[in-house]
Amino acid sequence: MLARLKLSGSAHDIGFGLGEFGREAVHAKLRPLPLWQWLASQAGTEKAQRMEALVRQHFPRYWQELEGLAAGLHLPLAEVFLWNCRGDFPGLPAVDGCTTVYGRTAQGTLIAHNEDGLPQLRGDCALVEVDPDQGVAFTSFAYPGSIPGHTFAVNAHGVVATVNNLRPTEIPAGVPRQILGRASLDARSVEEAIAAVSFQPRAGAFHHAFGQAGSARVVSVEASATGTAVVEIERPSGHANHIVHAALDGVGQRITDSSAARQRQVEARLAAHQDELAPAQALDILRDTAVADLPIYRCAADDPDDENTLATAVFILTPTGVEWSLHTGAAEETPAATGVVSVSA
Repeated sequence: MLARLKLSGSAHDIGFGLGEFGREAVHAKLRPLPLWQWLASQAGTEKAQRMEALVRQHFPRYWQELEGLAAGLHLPLAEVFLWNCRGDFPGLPAVDGCTTVYGRTAQGTLIAHNEDGLPQLRGDCALVEVDPDQGVAFTSFAYPGSIPGHTFAVNAHGVVATVNNLRPTEIPAGVPRQILGRASLDARSVEEAIAAVSFQPRAGAFHHAFGQAGSARVVSVEASATGTAVVEIERPSGHANHIVHAALDGVGQRITDSSAARQRQVEARLAAHQDELAPAQALDILRDTAVADLPIYRCAADDPDDENTLATAVFILTPTGVEWSLHTGAAEETPAATGVVSVSA
């Protein structure tokens, strides 16, 4: 089961609500992890201080969300901030891998996404509806201990965003990638979303897929400290969690065996779909386990990246809105949750 949260009010209020929700899981399952402990040890370093200063200067509202999150978790702010920078420091590898497919469908445009994260967090995540005093309302998958913006979401302007982990080998001090992902949820258009994640200076790297109700456009965006590659999607395509766009060929990265295998299998499955991709076909691809040791849909206790598929989201973007469904099991026929975001034509 996936918890459902509704949060509103100030940025601090929303962060506090997320912290209250995630407190038990964070203390029991995340804080003991070597990754959490290593990140916490970076608090107070020159890089951490520089990154904190950048967030305070350029994104004060998201800093207030982090302050609320730490208060709700009953943890030091510096520690919680570093956890939300877990892909911004070289060292122990960050998790949250993910796979995305996108393309045109008979109803409009389709973006579908596997959210892959720590297996022990199955049952500890939430679908959160946020209605802030400032900024744009949105619905997002949320992990305990993290602000939204690095998973999958749809906002009140019909902007859909999905995110995949990238693993560059060099990560300078800059705005944390999760902060920039959060900024994309306030976008009123695809162009604003692209601008948000292209902010410099940035630290770690993410892949983003963006689309918006009322438009057939889908973009695949690889955003890194080196630069941002934006690719307009013309036919059904997909992305695992490593850099594939030619504009960023020079960026050093670590490609795990799982990410490489998922990218190959997604491309092989999509070869049969040159023009359109039906929602059922997209869901079937994201549930693929044909490569038994390195499947697209991941549920092995010994996954080499220590990641499992925790949820699958399918977004259909039409001229008047976004229809979405969320699935929490590989064999699930009835979605765990569904919704519609209506927008003005």
